[in-house]
Amino acid sequence: MTGSRLDPWIDSYAARAMGMTASEIRALFAVASRPEVVSLAGGMPYVDALPMEAIADTVQRLLLTRGSVALQYGNGQGDQTLREQIGEVMAPVGVSAHPDDVVVTAGSQMALDLVTRVFCDPGDVVLVEAPSYVGALGVFRAYQVEVRHVAMDDNGLVPEALEEALAVCRAEGRRVKFIYTIPSYHNPAGVTQDQSRRERILAIAQNAGILILEDDPYGLLGFDGEVPQAIRAMDSESVVYLGSFSKTIAAGLRVGWAVAPHAVREKLVLAAEAATLCPSNFAQLTVSEYLRTQPWMDQVKAFRELYRERRDALLTGMQQLFPPSTTWTVPAGGFYSWVTLPDGIDATAMLPRAVSQLVAYVPGTGFYVDGQGRDSMRLSYCHPTADRISEGVRRLAGVIESELELIHTFGNAPVHLPPGPATPGPDLA
Repeated sequence: MTGSRLDPWIDSYAARAMGMTASEIRALFAVASRPEVVSLAGGMPYVDALPMEAIADTVQRLLLTRGSVALQYGNGQGDQTLREQIGEVMAPVGVSAHPDDVVVTAGSQMALDLVTRVFCDPGDVVLVEAPSYVGALGVFRAYQVEVRHVAMDDNGLVPEALEEALAVCRAEGRRVKFIYTIPSYHNPAGVTQDQSRRERILAIAQNAGILILEDDPYGLLGFDGEVPQAIRAMDSESVVYLGSFSKTIAAGLRVGWAVAPHAVREKLVLAAEAATLCPSNFAQLTVSEYLRTQPWMDQVKAFRELYRERRDALLTGMQQLFPPSTTWTVPAGGFYSWVTLPDGIDATAMLPRAVSQLVAYVPGTGFYVDGQGRDSMRLSYCHPTADRISEGVRRLAGVIESELELIHTFGNAPVHLPPGPATPGPDLA
């Protein structure tokens, strides 16, 4: 074993581990936990809005009445009652599924991993939006999948660009395993596909004989009262649908699910059993009891209003304070707005200066695999209060103005200014 002084096992790792690298901005995100920093970075749901006493009663009742079940091993596919309840949770987005075709997972992140593990060999191609969810990109890298970005606009994934990407892959003799999309309140772009766009994307996938992996953690969190119908609602055989309780109940419970065609479901169950044996019975039954005894849809509506207020604070602040050449998306739900900075500003290079001014965001490069996004950033409005968001936008506007002054003075040459203090610990969810 040769290794190195820093890691004596480096020669023993699998080839896929070589692609597991930390983000270059990881060290800057621990400052977001400092109370003086306004973090517009992490996508943390505002769990303080939950009825904590009711949840405590739910857990206590569960342990007193079914403790020996909740604290035991469970079914590898997930609790039967919870799978039935997931059917009720999906009804507003138009997804109808038999409980047998639902696989409960440790958050939808695990479902992403299982689908990729079941479908993808090293070198296979997956088509994703540009930009795309950083957690999905990490999964694809881990399985040595080649990710190809497909253009988006203010209405989501562009069908013509999708057709072009498929044609290029066919011409190269490359095999596309699935199309990964977040059609409702996209992370990070904040945009939503309308119904006609969803129909076109589905038709393209059907004609090409390619699976759609539909990720829908925000589908119930729209601000205008409308609930977008899932792509899965139109075709149960061409779409694997991923859902999560992280945004509508609590992220810390780590309960998500996949709905898949029957044969695919069986493969996902086998992969899940190999990974975890079974999902947490305690977490599942806590969610199940909460859904059974609490007005959970009322809580979802309360989250909608809270996030709408915070979204409005973000949009108002940017409209009033950001330079005119800055643009951004106007989300109709979810957690995020995607901001494109004035020409010449590099969001990654600017981040240390923003941190020194006690405001944080996520640079756009984290949502691409090919270096795109340097002129962009994701701003999250889900966790800070409206007043804190307004203050964060004020600080960030000052940083952007300072960058423009530097560009005016020095041109586009790199300008090295000292970053603010930071220690490891990102939050890119």
